[in-house]
Amino acid sequence: MRSQGQVRFIKISSKLQKRAAALAVLALVAWAVTMAGMAWSQYRAEADRYSLLAREAKVATAEERVSAYRNDIDAVATDLVKRQQFIEDMVDALPADAKTNETISDSTTETTATVDKVSAAIPEASALAQIEARQIAFVEKLTRYADRRAERTAQALRKLGLDPNVMMRAADRQAMGGPLEKLNIGRTGKVDPRFERLGLSLARMAALEQGLEGIPQVAPANVAMVTSSYGYRRDPFTGAGAMHYGLDFRGPIGSPIYAAAKGKVTFVGRKSGYGNVVEITHGNGLMTRYAHMSKFAARRGQTVDAGTVIGAIGSTGRSTGPHLHFELRINNRAVNPRPFLESAPDVLKEARGFSAPERRS
Repeated sequence: MRSQGQVRFIKISSKLQKRAAALAVLALVAWAVTMAGMAWSQYRAEADRYSLLAREAKVATAEERVSAYRNDIDAVATDLVKRQQFIEDMVDALPADAKTNETISDSTTETTATVDKVSAAIPEASALAQIEARQIAFVEKLTRYADRRAERTAQALRKLGLDPNVMMRAADRQAMGGPLEKLNIGRTGKVDPRFERLGLSLARMAALEQGLEGIPQVAPANVAMVTSSYGYRRDPFTGAGAMHYGLDFRGPIGSPIYAAAKGKVTFVGRKSGYGNVVEITHGNGLMTRYAHMSKFAARRGQTVDAGTVIGAIGSTGRSTGPHLHFELRINNRAVNPRPFLESAPDVLKEARGFSAPERRS
């Protein structure tokens, strides 16, 4: 320790060092066990939820459906009309790859048996029973489609080192609302579990795919050279070793700077050391920072797409020449942006099934 021109030394015995190291290891082990326990609990809870819904989906047996038709065929018809309207409204919003002739059903045999029993017991209800069977088959097919697409997205996130469960928790905290529209079975007042299971699958798919849009996937500057990488380097002003928390893209003053991903502009202004800065929040804890700008082309509160021009390269702040300093932060912790910029376009293309977004002027 240097104080008033004098240098003092503090000696730590090897015994004390070993104790400190042992405590640090124990703390890390305890943290890892806690995190693993939380992850396992969350996984089991989700698995139990899906298992419960799957069991509930088989509660309405053939005998129960015959009873429902016999007790009040008009009520059953009304419910089927409501469900059909729900399905037709949903179909209009489906992507093209969901509208296939693929026949996937969890309970084809059971629904066929139900149609046969209803038709034999109540011939005038045969047409309604067939409509109900087609509805159930469609809902189960769409559920499988949503699960398959969500898993494909989750695998892409894992390849980029991100946790899909974190994105799901972030989606649960988003503001949402609206009137409750229940899809009943007869007059029991219960939500049809097959539709509830579909709702869970679609919600997971939507949350994960929304998370994809916020991943840096477009190079923030149209320059080939990165003059300074993420990590320790020799500081250009002091010459001493220092940490560099981003990538530096050298380019002419006035060259366009692009948003690396879809998000909302949450800061436009000056920051010490960074000069003129734009920050974009992408959701799920992701934020990108663009520094040393010569001018701004974005305003606070603006929603931008990947590739939208948000400013121009400059040399404001602590800078030795015109360049863009680009940072990626996850939960306010800086991470190396290079793996995302290099891998994300191909990974996301595979997850989406089409090419990465083009830059917009």
